[in-house]
Amino acid sequence: MTQSIQDPFTKAQAPLLIQEVGPRDGFQIEAAFIPTVDKIALIDALSLCGLAKIEATSFTSPKAIPALADADEVLRGIRRQPGVVYTVLVPNLRGAERALAAGADELNLVMSTSETHNLLNLRMSREQSAGRLLEVVALTQGTQVALNVSLSTAFGCPMEGAVPEAVVLAYAQRFLEAGVRGITLCDTTGMANPRQVRALCEAFIGRFPGAELTLHLHNTRGMGLANALAGVEAGVQRFDASLGGLGGCPYAPGATGNVCTEDLVHMLQAMGYEVAVDLPRLLAAARSLPALLGHDVPGQVLHAGRSQDLHPIPASLTEIRARAEA
Repeated sequence: MTQSIQDPFTKAQAPLLIQEVGPRDGFQIEAAFIPTVDKIALIDALSLCGLAKIEATSFTSPKAIPALADADEVLRGIRRQPGVVYTVLVPNLRGAERALAAGADELNLVMSTSETHNLLNLRMSREQSAGRLLEVVALTQGTQVALNVSLSTAFGCPMEGAVPEAVVLAYAQRFLEAGVRGITLCDTTGMANPRQVRALCEAFIGRFPGAELTLHLHNTRGMGLANALAGVEAGVQRFDASLGGLGGCPYAPGATGNVCTEDLVHMLQAMGYEVAVDLPRLLAAARSLPALLGHDVPGQVLHAGRSQDLHPIPASLTEIRARAEA
């Protein structure tokens, strides 16, 4: 008897939400400083694309990330659109105070679930990082600002290898119990595979069904879109992505950047998922990147076009058909 094959990607009934991180995660590693007015213009363009969130900048020390030294000016200068959450990365109390004063809708707090990566990236232990982030949580009590914690290297550390699932979920639980609304599971250096993504996301959703879960993926080893589909299969609704595929990690030398926003949207929409993003408008924003950055970007739909954008039939086809039928 023939057994029917069930479509594995059937769990996502609600719309899938795309969250743009390029203005922060992408721009922070650019060698040349991008003028503030250009950053604002790009965010304003992205705000019209139907994205759920835009990570506009990072309130870190200008000495640490000079590319985002204009965080206050950027966040104050953008034209905010209803329904779009403008989130910013903050590393500590000082950054949180600046972000609150500039009017951030959400603070994105970051630490690594790998001790080695956290020491190298943040110059402190995981427990020290967790303590500082909990100070920010306490600071925001009584305010309207939302809180999200991004757990880096949740799918593996390039120095330590696999990070135990129990460790990742324990840090998530700690922050959720402190009042954080959302958790982002980050494949910081692109080590994840689809089976691993599905397993961890299903475990997270099963344990914290009320939490706002985001999947943050990198395309370091070419598995970014496959991992996103595995997340959809597990029931994830929110996905970080970066316009043009910008971004990366200093501990994955030579790697490509984050999952490309327009490539992710194109794939999901082509598969029939409800994704309320205006892809042509998004592609128009992506086309501005090479001139803005001074180099090409890895996004593929930007170069190849959408799969439904058909080529005109060559005029020579009439003669070829006539010869074939002769």
